[in-house]
Amino acid sequence: MSIQLITFDLDDTLWDTAPVIASAEVVLRDWLKANAPKLSALPVEHLHSVRERLVQAEPGLKHRISELRRRVLFHALSEVGYAEHTAQSMAAEGFEAFLHARHQLQIFPEVQPMLEVLSQRYTLGVVTNGNADVRRLGLADYFDFALCAEDVGIGKPDPAPFLEALRRSAVSAAAAVHVGDHPRDDIAGAQRAGLKAVWFNPQGKDWAGEAAPDAQIQCLSQLPGVLARWN
Repeated sequence: MSIQLITFDLDDTLWDTAPVIASAEVVLRDWLKANAPKLSALPVEHLHSVRERLVQAEPGLKHRISELRRRVLFHALSEVGYAEHTAQSMAAEGFEAFLHARHQLQIFPEVQPMLEVLSQRYTLGVVTNGNADVRRLGLADYFDFALCAEDVGIGKPDPAPFLEALRRSAVSAAAAVHVGDHPRDDIAGAQRAGLKAVWFNPQGKDWAGEAAPDAQIQCLSQLPGVLARWN
C-alpha cells in the first residue's frame, strides 16, 4: 500500500532543541529575578526538586509538560510566600515568558522546502511529546493536524498518539510513516502502532534501539526519495 500520511516529531527532528531550551531557561531565570526575587534567590535545583515532587504525586503530569511547568512555578512561588492568587498569575506570566523564548529557534534550512514538496502529495501531521507549537513557528499551513502528549494524555512511545493520528487522517497504519530522531519514542513507538518509521540520524550514530527502523536519513531532504521508493 502506498504512503498517504506522514507524521513528524518536532524537537531534534525539525530543529536542534538543546540550545533553545537552555536559552529559554535563562530567560525564565531572568524573569524571576525581575518579578519574583524571593524565588530567584534560591538555586535552580529548587525548581527541579519541586518538579520531582509533583511528578511523584501525579505521574501523568510528565506527559503534560506545559501544565507541569506552570504548576512547578505556582508551587515554588507559593512556598516562598507569595499569596495564592499572586502565585497563579505570576506562574502564568513566567511560563509565557519561557514559552515565548522556547519558540525562538532555528528550523533546519531544508525543513520548509521538504514540507512544501511533501504537502502537495501527502497528508502531513505532527506527533510530539514537547510543547512547541507549529502555529508560532509559521509551519502550521503544512500540517493537517498537530498532536502533543498534553492533548492526548500520554506521550510516545505509547501507541495512543500514533493511533489518534491515524484516526484524524482516516488512514490505515499500513499507509502511514512517522519521522523522528528518538529510537524508542519515535521508531519503536510508531512501529508498535503499525506505522513505518524513518529514523532521522544526522550524526550517523549506530543503531542501538529495538527493531531496526524501516529507513534512516541523515538529512531531511532525503525523505522524499525514501517515500518515492516505497511508493
